[in-house]
Amino acid sequence: MNAIDLYNRMEDDFRLSICHDDWDEMTITEYITEQYSKRYMGLVTDNTNVINHVYTAVFPSQGVIGKIIADDRRGVLLFVHHPMQWDMRKIPVFTDISIEALRELQRRQVSIYNLHVPLDANGIYGTTWNFAKALNIEIIDEFYEYGGVKVGIIGTVDCETVAELQQRFENAVDHKTNLYPYGKHIINNHKIALIAGGGNEADVYPVLCDLGINTFLTGIGNMRNGYQPSIDAHNAAKKAGVNILTGTH
Repeated sequence: MNAIDLYNRMEDDFRLSICHDDWDEMTITEYITEQYSKRYMGLVTDNTNVINHVYTAVFPSQGVIGKIIADDRRGVLLFVHHPMQWDMRKIPVFTDISIEALRELQRRQVSIYNLHVPLDANGIYGTTWNFAKALNIEIIDEFYEYGGVKVGIIGTVDCETVAELQQRFENAVDHKTNLYPYGKHIINNHKIALIAGGGNEADVYPVLCDLGINTFLTGIGNMRNGYQPSIDAHNAAKKAGVNILTGTH
């Protein structure tokens, strides 16, 4: 299909006009589009006018890029949630796609499209929203705003304990999860909070404490030595008495 038609459709569907984002730590400025350098949403690299194939990924890792190159296709769109490679075992955790890889993608007519905040925003395409649906959680409210939109939800579950909820979580994602038991093992009033990737946001936990919520589900939240946001978040969770149940392990 025509690339511009697809980009215009995503502009509307993901409500980019109400969001804002910031990836100014990127250094690959000579390869990214002028529009992306101004708002850090949408078309990162513009290498094809026709989209014949679409790949989706959370990060543009070496493995993802290697797969696209190995498939040897032209007219490709790589749709990513984050425009940089990510590894919490390293400092900094985010790193740019290599110049060599960018040149190869350009040669092969592979464009990159990134939506971070617009994809996290609550709604039918939202990461947290669909996370809740997969776990059979009834959404009753929204909370926590960043990038101009609400990204967290409050919901109810029929589980009594955090251990029951963890088992449901693992069944949904088909791998082990991590539980940091900083609160009671009984879920307060069957009410929980979710943000698909907000476990390292320390200011979430006092809010949950004030709401009487002692269980927080998230995709990111592992304690990492030397990574200050993670350390601050876990200290805040301990103080607030909030269990962290995270999909990373």
